[in-house]
Amino acid sequence: MQRELLRSTGNKREKLQADLAALLERSRAAVAERRARLPKPEFQSDLPVNERRADIAELILKNQVVIVCGETGSGKTTQLPKICLDLGLGARGLIGHTQPRRLAARSVATRLAQELKTQVGAGVGVKIRFQDRSSPESWVKLMTDGILLAESQSDPYLNAYEAIIIDEAHERSLNIDFLLGYLKQLLAKRPDLKVIITSATIDADRFSTHFTVNGKKAPIIEVSGRLYPVEVRYRPVEDLEKKDDERDLYDAIVDAADEVARLGSGDILVFLPGEREIREAAEALRKHALARPGLSSAHAPEILPLFSRLSAGDQDRIFKPSGGQRRIVLATNVAETSLTVPGIRYVIDTGLARVKRYSYRNKVEQLQIEKVSQAAARQRAGRCGRVAAGVCIRLYDELDFNARPPFTDPEILRSSLAGVILRMKSLRLTDVESFPFIEPPPAKAIADGYALLQELGALDDDNVLTPIGASLAKLPLDPRIGRMLVAARDLGCLKEVMVIAAGLSAQDPRERPQDRQQAADEKHKLFADEKSEFLSWWKLWNWFQNAVEHKKSNKQLIDNCHAHFLSYLRMREW
Repeated sequence: MQRELLRSTGNKREKLQADLAALLERSRAAVAERRARLPKPEFQSDLPVNERRADIAELILKNQVVIVCGETGSGKTTQLPKICLDLGLGARGLIGHTQPRRLAARSVATRLAQELKTQVGAGVGVKIRFQDRSSPESWVKLMTDGILLAESQSDPYLNAYEAIIIDEAHERSLNIDFLLGYLKQLLAKRPDLKVIITSATIDADRFSTHFTVNGKKAPIIEVSGRLYPVEVRYRPVEDLEKKDDERDLYDAIVDAADEVARLGSGDILVFLPGEREIREAAEALRKHALARPGLSSAHAPEILPLFSRLSAGDQDRIFKPSGGQRRIVLATNVAETSLTVPGIRYVIDTGLARVKRYSYRNKVEQLQIEKVSQAAARQRAGRCGRVAAGVCIRLYDELDFNARPPFTDPEILRSSLAGVILRMKSLRLTDVESFPFIEPPPAKAIADGYALLQELGALDDDNVLTPIGASLAKLPLDPRIGRMLVAARDLGCLKEVMVIAAGLSAQDPRERPQDRQQAADEKHKLFADEKSEFLSWWKLWNWFQNAVEHKKSNKQLIDNCHAHFLSYLRMREW
């Protein structure tokens, strides 16, 4: 309308001026109506973040970007949007609040709605993939960081928002790094936009420097966590790859659960790398409970899984009162920082997580089980120090803990740059070379990424996204693996190629010990195919499926793998 007004004259100009004035008046009335409906939040005095509420509010008023550091239990996730509302933010637009995971977005929305005495879908909205429960009446909108990135395509200035909170920024996922770079570019165009970054203390200075404006770093404010003492005990699992060892990870979890059960009442949180491990641990714990003499089902512990793909109803059970029955919550790292499970007195930490990492040797991204960092292990231990003194049992030894890396490396540093470029192209972000990353990737890796995408047909000679590239961008896979699956779909052999692709995405399970190389080569001939290495993967898959189908016990299956010089753990990951 502004451009049209500048070009117009006479009566037409007067009409446009009148229309613009009417539009402004309606906008002011809508803002006034929203402001009148803003809630008056109540603040819990026992949350550490509220001890610094006045300081946080002052920083938000005086700065465009504020970094809030707080450890587990500080209350920053639920209280920061309330502090924004108390300042009058939320009248000119929504208070956007991003979470790294869908499960956290849902649970935080539920908790915040309770505290603001409203309903999810009304005063507090939530938007995740395939679900949008926000409305024009919402003041705060919870969402995953991926949703906000997607919205930036249709609303590049993020005009729907008056304030944006990026929670758990220290996780440094690709989406978080993309958002932080995008917001840095946007600040000058949206001087009215307030941005609040929350982080554990490990990355606060990096974020502060990233959002430097006119030579001034973004201010950092620290809030303490509400932590009681946590005793750490080390109960290592013996090497699962040793042929003569009958004690496995699930036996260790059962033993640890028995140990903490003898210490007193309270719920137990067990950290496991993935859904499969959660299901197998649940089965082991149920069998153990049934085998205990004199234990009725009413007194047996309630076993609750917690992972992102769980239904909303099953997730809600985690946050409801237990009614006096001990609960054992089996969780992935979603329970590490993103959300708080109430009533936890004990933590059992396997020290493992499922991580996607680019293999420079195999030239593909692989999803593999890795040891968590020291920082992640401390976060896990801290989950049991919320309501009283707690005990954390680590299923590895102290030497192992001390040898682990101090922090988890950012996803961009363990990702294929081809995949990063593909995501940026699909999101219509600026070119990777000029994008303001917190840690820019090396120029050589960027050039290799472009070359690979052109080779795969994902980009044309001008580095423009092709239809094939658009299809690959929808797959959460290494571009090479994704290209295989797209071709397999077109050629009608998707089932077979999915098996091969999964094998390439995991670590090679075939072992070749230095002192038994010839014996290993002889056993591996069973899976060899002179026509193609890919067909060898297909043979190996079918052998393992047959072995699983006819196993008499897990011990027998493990021994069978060892006899064929195969890693049982890596075969299971496949």
